[in-house]
Amino acid sequence: MNLSLRARHLLRDAGQALRGAPCLEKRRGKVVNEVVAWCQAHDIELGPRLSHARLQLDRDLLTRIDETLAALGEPAVATELSGLTTAEQARLGNREVKSVREKPRDQRVLASFPAAEPRPGLASRRRDFFDLDWRDLDLDAFDVLVQVENLDGFYAFEPTTLAPASRRRPLVLYRGDRHYGGAFARVAEAWAESARPHLYLGDFDAKGVSIALAGRATHLLLPPLEELAERANAMHLPPEQQSYQPALRDYAARLPVGHALADYLVVLLGEQRGLRQQWFGDPLQALPLGESGKACSWHQR
Repeated sequence: MNLSLRARHLLRDAGQALRGAPCLEKRRGKVVNEVVAWCQAHDIELGPRLSHARLQLDRDLLTRIDETLAALGEPAVATELSGLTTAEQARLGNREVKSVREKPRDQRVLASFPAAEPRPGLASRRRDFFDLDWRDLDLDAFDVLVQVENLDGFYAFEPTTLAPASRRRPLVLYRGDRHYGGAFARVAEAWAESARPHLYLGDFDAKGVSIALAGRATHLLLPPLEELAERANAMHLPPEQQSYQPALRDYAARLPVGHALADYLVVLLGEQRGLRQQWFGDPLQALPLGESGKACSWHQR
């Protein structure tokens, strides 16, 4: 029988409380009864510490519990297993707690970079794609973050030059699904501290624009208004996205007169037409999501 996480947390909290007191009493309940049963199963004598209503914890009892855990190959009760990888948990003992461990993809992002030297056995291509730990990225080495929503659009995306001309080092990342979404949020948070552009390339629909706003993007990448208005259609604005529209209408109402995105939102919210990313074509414009003014050109081939 293993101590549950709740039992370990109770004992860990008791250990902290016992730094300033000789003993601590806990009322009998499900978790305390689990500790009692575990101690009895491992021949730890509770004696007068145990009554019908309470269990008295002291430093000697916690020491005996830790010694028994060590003999079983398990970490001490003071050890925090939450957020550790399986390998890190393994270094602390035999106990693997999947429910609180760091999942293998928690820190991983999918990135697109210009192709390096040809590799034997692989056809030449213009971009290389890497599954990497975002903490290995030097964010200061890039001028602009490009967040691509759809996986097929991510693999097809070919960035060239973004005006102004100084922005020549884009960091192109997949927005992420259940495999990569968590780590991208950490990148976006770290990126926002630098006040550099964060461009969102995704479906022009109520959900896509909402994701861009919630994800701290500074710009949307969209076709010129005339082209988007010609191609946009009702089929690309799913009815199940109606719940996103009230907040977007509030956002649109706050935009200043002449804002570059205002007429786009008329197509989306007024005419109820959208356009999926795969139908965008070339060129694209970087349209500010904040209160700044003009759009910037972005060409893709």
